[in-house]
Amino acid sequence: MGREVYVFMKEKGMATKKKTTSRAKKKRSTKSLSQTHGKEETRTRPTTLDQVWGDTGLSKYGTVDETTYAEEISSMSKSDLQAHASTVGIIPIDNREILSQRLMREFRKHVASYNTPMEKKVGVTISKASKSILAEGR
Repeated sequence: MGREVYVFMKEKGMATKKKTTSRAKKKRSTKSLSQTHGKEETRTRPTTLDQVWGDTGLSKYGTVDETTYAEEISSMSKSDLQAHASTVGIIPIDNREILSQRLMREFRKHVASYNTPMEKKVGVTISKASKSILAEGR
């Protein structure tokens, strides 16, 4: 698929045919090539439809960091803590320590629901005897 070009040699005065291709072929190393698929790579799998649509879990507590939330709870007054407990869905009680422990427990459950690990695909090995039994049905 190339075209023939006549090249004149100055020394001998003869015309020779030389084939050239329309495209120059270059070897590319596979190390420099990269491929993207557009999918966000995460180590967790979404468990709710909201998570598939991009919910990060910040709407309920404002954070997913446990130390930040613990500092936030400790800085609240007793009435603020009870109001926060009622907005989260916990029955506010009079004991501050027990209420803060319940809030932390519910916070950990909430964060754990957003960090469900991916299931690893396990390769199944089948013995030769099992393969021969399964092959009989063909």
